[in-house]
Amino acid sequence: MATLINLPAAQNVPDFRIEQLFGSKTRARLLSLFFENPERAFYVRELTRRIDAQLNSVRRELKNLVDLGMVLEVEGKILPTERESEEPVESKEGAKFEKKKYYQAQVSFPLFADLRNVMKKAAVLMNNRLVHDLGAKGKLELLLLTGRFAENQTVATDVLIIGDQEVGLVAEVIKAFETDIGREVNYTFMPKEEFLYRREVGDRFLASILEAKNIVLVNKLGSSV
Repeated sequence: MATLINLPAAQNVPDFRIEQLFGSKTRARLLSLFFENPERAFYVRELTRRIDAQLNSVRRELKNLVDLGMVLEVEGKILPTERESEEPVESKEGAKFEKKKYYQAQVSFPLFADLRNVMKKAAVLMNNRLVHDLGAKGKLELLLLTGRFAENQTVATDVLIIGDQEVGLVAEVIKAFETDIGREVNYTFMPKEEFLYRREVGDRFLASILEAKNIVLVNKLGSSV
């Protein structure tokens, strides 16, 4: 089940980034990550790695968001040997704990739902940048969003890319896209010839993507996709 999205012309907003709405790249990426994962709590260094930002910048923006009431600051206890990116482990009797702060979206914030919707709408333009960046690396034949982008957790991939780009360049574009939207993306990339062959022989993995709910951003392969 495909939905075709008519994006603004790529030449009009190829450099759109979500920080243009919030004035700070670090702030925008933090909000994107928190809104995408409202049930998750993050330690500072994990946030730093996830959004690819400087530690001091993350701490400064977290303080601003906590002061605004948009993010909760909570004290947790972890073992002294435990890294911030790891889940808390079961303690042993007599073990000493160190208090560390972690941060989570404040879902009761009055504008939480509104800001989350703004982020979702801004993602349309971020998708436009994805189209632009992939197209700049080679001929883009098909690009569709599925999986979590289509609110379907049963599909094994979130993005299907068909084109003649080099594998390494596609990985670079996806990594930048992940940083912008604040979450990891499962993607599948294959050349046009491989796609056509798999579709011809009824490849189950490809069929599961094409038959699931998806959003088509680019389609130069015809209506049969």
